[in-house]
Amino acid sequence: MKEHEVITNSPLGQGTEYVNSYDPGLLYPIARDINWAEQGVLRKELPFQGVDIWNAYELSWLNLRGKPEVRLAEFRIFADSENIIESKSFKLYLNSFNLSKFDSEEEVKERLISDLSKAANGRVDVRIYHPDQAPEFGQFTGFCIDNQDVEITQYSPEPALLTTGEDQVEEVLYSHLLKSNCPVTGQPDWATLGISYRGKEIDREGLLKYIISYREHGDFHEQCVENIFMHIWECCQPESLNVYARYVRRGGLDINPFRSSDCDDIDNLRLSRQ
Repeated sequence: MKEHEVITNSPLGQGTEYVNSYDPGLLYPIARDINWAEQGVLRKELPFQGVDIWNAYELSWLNLRGKPEVRLAEFRIFADSENIIESKSFKLYLNSFNLSKFDSEEEVKERLISDLSKAANGRVDVRIYHPDQAPEFGQFTGFCIDNQDVEITQYSPEPALLTTGEDQVEEVLYSHLLKSNCPVTGQPDWATLGISYRGKEIDREGLLKYIISYREHGDFHEQCVENIFMHIWECCQPESLNVYARYVRRGGLDINPFRSSDCDDIDNLRLSRQ
């Protein structure tokens, strides 16, 4: 199935009947390799690994006496899984717990792990915690490149903006100016983007212009981060590279893809806009 057919058949952009009885069939998986396959690229041969961290702020169920329990949850869906999970279907699935009774928090966690692992066809880790245990806000370390006085004329991804000098560096750069759009609804997706690398120094003006060039681009969060990783990898040829996007919450969920040439996991760094 082509990417546009998969997107068209997803719950995004369609009228929705909210289900409040537990239903794992609501989850809508999308193959990670569809976009790459249409470009003639085998995703499994790309030089990155990583994880997609989802944070849920609207998880609730009933105990056996009918009393609601409210929790926050963290989901880690690893990038070597076969599928991403479409975000609206994820929300509908979580909503389906609302009027369902469960014996314990542990039973809910086991259901979540089982259902999400099946949908992703890969490893999924789940953590549930009480609202009083919510993580504190943090921030990216490194240098924010946003204060540069640059003229912007490009609002679709342009990897040619990425260049390097000759100096060898190891640094962390970040920007709050990443914006892309939902590929179905056109709604804006806002994010802070962190880039850590070792190699020839990346031109910061060009990097900022490149990040801003995503402003009218429509794609899923995960694919945007993978594209950014590959554009930097191919244009700047670093020795090592990490790309981490922290997207602003929508519908009670935020999605935070991390891709790396060196490791498959990262801290769940909650930012002020999340």
